[in-house]
Amino acid sequence: MPNFNALLQDDLKAAMRAKDVVALNALRALKTALTNAAIEKGGLGTALDPAESVAIVRKQVKQRQESLAQYAANERPELAAIEQAEITVLQRYLPAALSAAELDELISEAIAEIGATSKAALGQVIKLAQDKAAGRADGKTLSQAVMKRLG
Repeated sequence: MPNFNALLQDDLKAAMRAKDVVALNALRALKTALTNAAIEKGGLGTALDPAESVAIVRKQVKQRQESLAQYAANERPELAAIEQAEITVLQRYLPAALSAAELDELISEAIAEIGATSKAALGQVIKLAQDKAAGRADGKTLSQAVMKRLG
């Protein structure tokens, strides 16, 4: 994202003008999470690098996906719909996901770089692959693909 905070601020203003409560709630929660992360990193006003910002957006999306699953399991479709709408809003802040072929190639590179031949190097390969993916692959998907390759 070119300027993450400026884009977020513009989207917040647009959601306020449009009286879009769902988008407003999701964006405010994201802004709070980003601010909290900046404070933890080095105090108020500390800039987060793009990878850190993407990680926070992913965490926000993951929280909503977990809530969505809970609402669906407990037959609360009205609440599940709100969570799904918030996920859609937040996904605009994520970089384009890697295709299956790109992910496979990235994992192959990581395995070759580490020289992994067994599950003993699983953690190292996953860490390197996550670094190479730079937020364009979900951690769970990535680790499952690595496990399948080293299994």
